[in-house]
Amino acid sequence: MTEERLENIETKISFQEDQIEELNKTVYQQQQKIERLEAICEALARQVRSLADAGNEGRAANERPPHY
Repeated sequence: MTEERLENIETKISFQEDQIEELNKTVYQQQQKIERLEAICEALARQVRSLADAGNEGRAANERPPHY
């Protein structure tokens, strides 16, 4: 192999390593964001269930319907 060809290969490998590192950082950041969004969704779902339960408990069994 010629020296120039070897340098080109080394340059390409170095570039690929940098790209892989950048992609790893991006994937890690996206995973962190997904985990935060999942936690928010779970909290919102709990809050909706809690509000629905509170609304059902607040209604008395013998309460008149609104059309009376």
